Amino acid sequence: MRLQVLLSAMNLSDESYIDTLNISGDALIVNQCDKEDVKSIERVSKDRGKLQRVKYIETKQRGLSKSRNMAIEESDSEVCILCDNDVEYLPDYESKVLEAFDKHADADLIVFYIKRKEKPFPNYSKSKRMGYFSVLKIFSPEIAFKRESIRGIRFDERFGAGSGKYIMGEENIFLYDCLKKGLKIYYEPIMIAELREEESTWFKGYDERFFISRGAGYAAMSPWFSYILIGQFALRKKDLYIKEMSVRDALKYMLSGRREVIKQDNNTR
Repeated sequence: MRLQVLLSAMNLSDESYIDTLNISGDALIVNQCDKEDVKSIERVSKDRGKLQRVKYIETKQRGLSKSRNMAIEESDSEVCILCDNDVEYLPDYESKVLEAFDKHADADLIVFYIKRKEKPFPNYSKSKRMGYFSVLKIFSPEIAFKRESIRGIRFDERFGAGSGKYIMGEENIFLYDCLKKGLKIYYEPIMIAELREEESTWFKGYDERFFISRGAGYAAMSPWFSYILIGQFALRKKDLYIKEMSVRDALKYMLSGRREVIKQDNNTR
């Protein structure tokens, strides 16, 4: 099998940015900028001297989910892994990912571990099959998938950085859609990368927009199950947000986001 890293980024000068992320294998870059262009490039990776195939797409379109969907549609690889511009891969990331797919021959998606300040250890100590609760703990660059398995499943372009009102939740909606289609998702507590400590492009505090987006995301995942998800978040994460928002207001804004998305979905049926 072949692995391709799908990088969504903004305003890059050229494809060489992947060297700063330690990407030594094949990659597809969607660079949101002020041009429209597509290049297929063969180059030698900076750190390992390995021949790389890089597809470099420049687009005037905006939105993280939109760029991820573009990357999925333009990919020609058997296995893909999502990437952000603050991920630094370990030297053996390719072999770890492909070996995990060999181990779980029936897997459609595998979630790996990326070390970061708020997550110094993997979510789980052993391999496991993932379900509707466990995928809530996952963020996008940890997700690898067989491209053919997710045929017809895409990121909801209302969600994610640069998408407009709803600034987060796109990866959880995507994973829920995969589970609803009966796809098999496994977790492997294998570290493949570290996250740089950089300022978030979307998180600006536990404000009204944060909670509206959170409730909207839960509604997109499951209209009725969203009540439980909203309630558990309000209580379980109370210590994180209570200095900025009361529990009552957090619930109010999450329920507001829920109503908005359900209304939107009803109007498009």
